[in-house]
Amino acid sequence: MVTGQSFLMVVVLVCICAFAFLNGFRDASNSVAVAVRNKALTPSIAVLVAAFFTFVGTMLSTSFGVYLISTVELALPNGTHGLTLLLSGLLAGGAWGLLCWWRGLPMSSTHSLVAGLAGASGASALMGDETMHGAWRMLAGGVLLPLLITPLLAFALSYLLVIPATWMMRHSSSSDVNGISRAGQSIAACAVALGHGMQDGQRTGAMLTLALVTAGAAHPDGIMLGPQLVGALCLSAGVLFGGWRIAHTIAYRLVSMDPLRGMVAQSVSAVMLFVGAMLIHLPISTTQAVTSSIVGAGSNQPFESVMWLHVRRVLRHWLATPVVCVLAGGTLFLAMHPLLS
Repeated sequence: MVTGQSFLMVVVLVCICAFAFLNGFRDASNSVAVAVRNKALTPSIAVLVAAFFTFVGTMLSTSFGVYLISTVELALPNGTHGLTLLLSGLLAGGAWGLLCWWRGLPMSSTHSLVAGLAGASGASALMGDETMHGAWRMLAGGVLLPLLITPLLAFALSYLLVIPATWMMRHSSSSDVNGISRAGQSIAACAVALGHGMQDGQRTGAMLTLALVTAGAAHPDGIMLGPQLVGALCLSAGVLFGGWRIAHTIAYRLVSMDPLRGMVAQSVSAVMLFVGAMLIHLPISTTQAVTSSIVGAGSNQPFESVMWLHVRRVLRHWLATPVVCVLAGGTLFLAMHPLLS
């Protein structure tokens, strides 16, 4: 006989897989948009390569996944209550992600999910649960701190690294520069996809494991191979079917740049993702790293190439993400708790 908790666990697991697919569907543009525009990769090859390296990156690294489990576990009670918290956060983050995708705006799926969980946990705390403080700490360390650091650092590094890159190519012909830059950009696009898997892919495995632990169907011994593999497959499938609304925004609406600056931007993004996943265990947003790097590299040109109207629009949605998802997550939890309890 299927109990209410078992049914709710299945619903949560399905929502996690759907969220992962949406994440890959949205973020496919991060690694391939500029490479496709600069003709470093064809669209079909770019998507296939991005899906493959996203899968590999997910299976290689567990640092962020372990971080997420260890942090959220402090705040999630077992049973239906904890599953309701997870479902509220997933629905809040997923709805905001769908809205931003429909409007062609790049935003962080990681930040929307963490903020949604924090909002649901805060609503639970308002109802008298005293075990919700861990999620607010995760909101500060997993959303607010990266939101302040990632765009500024990515913009500054890309802007500055254009200077030595152009200096090294000063005696080369334009065709040689473009050819070398396109080759480098192809490699950098693969590296961004690998970093995307290391960052975003592990969140899916962590959330699947966390749902099983919360429902009492698994023990909290780190990320299990099964959920990790499912997370890798869902995220890679989303990349494979990648939507091009956001790719059009990143490649054409934010900045006009040559292959050299595209190579610099994607190289900076890949390094930031690797450092965040492997060294400092900080959830770096792939979207924010790539978008900010592109704007930074494009700003360092002898002519005005950045379309600041669109950049400011994207930035407003980044700032709105934690606010909207915290409120949505809290509201959904308050609405669902009487029904699911």
